[in-house]
Amino acid sequence: MEAINEQWLILISTPIYLVLIAGELLLSHWQHRKNYTLKDTITNVYLMLLNGSIDLLFRVVYLAVFVYCFNNRLINWQQGVMYWLLLVVCEDFLYYWLHRFDHEIRFFWATHVTHHSSQLMNFTVGFRSSVFQPLYRFIYFLPLPLLGFKPLDILFVYSATQIWGIFVHTELIGKMGWLEYVLVTPSHHRVHHASNPKYLDKNMGMFLILWDKWFGTFQEELPAANYRPIQYGLTKNIDNPNAATIVFHEWQQIVKDISQQNISWVQKLNYLFGPPGYSHDGSRQTSKQMRAAEQENSELSSESDEARLIIF
Repeated sequence: MEAINEQWLILISTPIYLVLIAGELLLSHWQHRKNYTLKDTITNVYLMLLNGSIDLLFRVVYLAVFVYCFNNRLINWQQGVMYWLLLVVCEDFLYYWLHRFDHEIRFFWATHVTHHSSQLMNFTVGFRSSVFQPLYRFIYFLPLPLLGFKPLDILFVYSATQIWGIFVHTELIGKMGWLEYVLVTPSHHRVHHASNPKYLDKNMGMFLILWDKWFGTFQEELPAANYRPIQYGLTKNIDNPNAATIVFHEWQQIVKDISQQNISWVQKLNYLFGPPGYSHDGSRQTSKQMRAAEQENSELSSESDEARLIIF
């Protein structure tokens, strides 16, 4: 039954995606926004197909692991409203940590970076998948079958919340009132895709924003008067993106970093498992270092402005 539900979910969501994308494309053209380019959209579809192919091929493996855990479950449930609500909440909580570690550990960032490589923001960017994530994503969700949630229900809820995850990739929807306090909204997710230092590694949730607010990774989208406009993409964008570099560029850089002469094993491990941007010689900065530098520059600028006011 759950497998049928997942198939129906795909059948129902596909025309919704097409309508949303067509509407956004027309509106952005009418408003003279540059939200879409042909090359970027083709890249988004290409990465989605790669990710989907790997997921389908590997699904038999992680489903078998889920079934094994479910057969050794600690709790038995009856499928009712509470069952589904708890599954959504628990799965979203575990996804938050998956997503957070994808940002904070370079080994996983090397996979996730593809999703952030677009310098645009539109619905198709939601399809710009982390190609190899299906190979390890299931590990984060292993507590769910152990807690008595059925494997196919887990896949169904993940697919359902992914629909919301696609919806939040847009510039055409502003703040959403009280929903801003509970759900991940387009405003929250624009922050997540920004390369501005203040916005880096923020708003990691897929469906609920509560985890970010509770664990210190929340950042509101600020008005242009209070902070500079959002710049999408990476802190250093790919020079010549193509079918290979868009997927493997960060892995290539990791190999280059750990192959340096005269660095210790601890430094090599930091290049592999430390935060993205780590460098043993200070030649690059992590997101925390970039935020600190921006804050320091902002404070110096404020002090300079105050000094001018006193002079005049």
